[in-house]
Amino acid sequence: MTLRAYLEHYPSLGERVFIDDTALVIGQTELADDVSVWPMTVIRGDVNRISIGTKTNIQDNCVLHVTHVGPYTPDGGALMIGNHVTVGHGAILHACRIGDSCLVGMGARILDKAVMQPYSMLGAGSVLTPGKVIPSGELWVGNPAVKRRDLSVKERQSLDYSAQHYVTLKDRYLTQALEDGI
Repeated sequence: MTLRAYLEHYPSLGERVFIDDTALVIGQTELADDVSVWPMTVIRGDVNRISIGTKTNIQDNCVLHVTHVGPYTPDGGALMIGNHVTVGHGAILHACRIGDSCLVGMGARILDKAVMQPYSMLGAGSVLTPGKVIPSGELWVGNPAVKRRDLSVKERQSLDYSAQHYVTLKDRYLTQALEDGI
């Protein structure tokens, strides 16, 4: 089952959303128009909410989760992902905030209350520790992640290109599913 309720919460989907049959989306999750969720990804909005913006892609084997309200986390922690974001294969996002037009590298980890401001990049395999902020226009790498350099104009442009490429790809998958009668 690709979509699953948790208690009284059921995932909310915008238009033209693609969720691979092997992915799982649970509970308090909102996927805006043209979102794509690729194979073996888990998006678990059980103890707090997850919001994924327009034209964002969550690639294969990602894990998205949240933090509950409790004695050590009085505000809990939602997961908020902006528009035109690319989340690379195998990334883990936990109760963090990702701005518009960002790229999260393959295998990266972003922990509670960390923030990626718009047009920023986190390199493959990097770990953005709790509460850290990547300013707009910067590339951060490592474990723990630190600023490597500013992004070039071409790199900033590539962030929106990457998101649009995945919109085109998911549209092909949706078309193929219609043709196959699925």
